[in-house]
Amino acid sequence: MATHPMTDTAVLGTTSSPSKSQLAYSWIRERITSQAFTPGYRLVLSTLAENLGMSVVPVREAMRQLEAEGLVTFKRNVGAHVSMVDDSQYRNSMQTLAILEGAATALSARLLTEDDVSRAREINAQMIDALEELDPRWFTRLNQQFHSILFAPCPNPRMLYVVNAEWTRLGHLRKSTFSFVPGRAQDSVREHERILHLIEASADLIDIEKAVRRHRSATLDAYLSHEHPDDPPYAYSEV
Repeated sequence: MATHPMTDTAVLGTTSSPSKSQLAYSWIRERITSQAFTPGYRLVLSTLAENLGMSVVPVREAMRQLEAEGLVTFKRNVGAHVSMVDDSQYRNSMQTLAILEGAATALSARLLTEDDVSRAREINAQMIDALEELDPRWFTRLNQQFHSILFAPCPNPRMLYVVNAEWTRLGHLRKSTFSFVPGRAQDSVREHERILHLIEASADLIDIEKAVRRHRSATLDAYLSHEHPDDPPYAYSEV
């Protein structure tokens, strides 16, 4: 489901017992994804550690994790900064999600409850209502909530981690693809209904996986055809 930005108090005053590096990771990542730390913003370890009230060591560990997710870039003799946005990163994330989110949704299909499917359908209905006066960012938030419901029960924790990480990266790379290709929104909600129909009908898992993969690939193709009309599309493969 959609995440909620954490305040400093929420991060530092939590009653659970995450490690200091996990606290630092969550605090820094939230600021990157909300664009409080914008692309190119220099991340000074000592300053971050001071703001968090901890030593540099757990902050450095958090930064390495953020680097692995593509949100932070290290440069020799310069240090760390929030990764710059480029189309190749967006393309890589969308291609990764086309494959892994399709698989995660298929693995979740038999574990979804009637309430889960009802909530997903309610969200898609909100998306349909939003088509008339499209707010791309609001539509994108609803879109993420819709898909999160469908892949959340995935029993493969590693796959689920990567899918969530790529969704986070997309939030950093593009606030909304629908800002670039608003016409894609109408096709998207129709494809959502198709995915829900397959899940409710207990369709073969491979058919559910293919439907989600086509759905994600179609969004990427719509963006590429708009921004780079001379480039070949990312063709969906049945293999």
